[in-house]
Amino acid sequence: MSTSNATSASTAPASPVAISSWLTPVELTVLGAIWGASFLFMRVAAKDFGPYALVEIRLAFGAIILLPFLWQARKQFTGALWLKLTGIAAINSAIPFTLFAWGAERAPAGIGAITNAMAVPFTALVAFLFFHEQIGRWRAAGLFLGFIGVTVLASGRTAGGGNVWTAALAGTTAAFLYGVGGNLLRRYLAGIPASAVASASLIGASVLQAPLALYTWPNNPIPAMSWVCATLLGVLCTGFAYVLYFRLLHRIGAPRAVTVTYLVPLFGVMWAWVLLDEPLTPSMAIAGALILSGVALSQNKLRSAK
Repeated sequence: MSTSNATSASTAPASPVAISSWLTPVELTVLGAIWGASFLFMRVAAKDFGPYALVEIRLAFGAIILLPFLWQARKQFTGALWLKLTGIAAINSAIPFTLFAWGAERAPAGIGAITNAMAVPFTALVAFLFFHEQIGRWRAAGLFLGFIGVTVLASGRTAGGGNVWTAALAGTTAAFLYGVGGNLLRRYLAGIPASAVASASLIGASVLQAPLALYTWPNNPIPAMSWVCATLLGVLCTGFAYVLYFRLLHRIGAPRAVTVTYLVPLFGVMWAWVLLDEPLTPSMAIAGALILSGVALSQNKLRSAK
């Protein structure tokens, strides 16, 4: 090889495959850390804002960040589509966000982070029950493990002795709604850019949430730290995180991108332990292991087809 060829080869830009080999794991880790932090932010801010006002801030700030994507695809959004999308937004955003925030007032941040992982097996269950998709024995086993994990989690107690079953139930219900919403989005909004759908969904959910947020808006001054957490919840954990997630969807596809689900509970518990001094209880550890094992089984598409 000549010197000129060697020089040109050494200065050539890295191939997309080479970049993806290190960028994808980094982005998945960052996304898991960000979504895990959302439960920390809710834990701090929910007690001052209340669940409805906090979620309204999250939805509004997230929608603002994603607005450029909606603007690019605005011609595809008819009045009928907006009505359909707003209904799905209630199921996929407004109600589950509120349930997680409600649970954050009552139990450690790790409880919500762990139950959030149930969204993956619930998606398979909803597809089986309502859309006639085969669930397979491995996905069924994953669901069973997940339910056992939730039961273990709900039977646990906080460091102060309080029972956490209400927060575990709220988080599990929210995860089920994510499963419903994911199936509705896939079937009724296919063909529209996912980032634009996310932006429109957040706007629709924000409109639905606004009356409740205004009615329950706190009368007392809200501490600066709660404002910071609420802003980060919307801008970072919703707006920026969705942008990052859609980048991953485009590059590696949904089956690989959804593996971020494994990281969210780990980061959620870690942030709560490091920054809020919330202990990891035996029931949380056992429940987390069971639920994540269930998620792993539900993701095994090759075996589920047998």
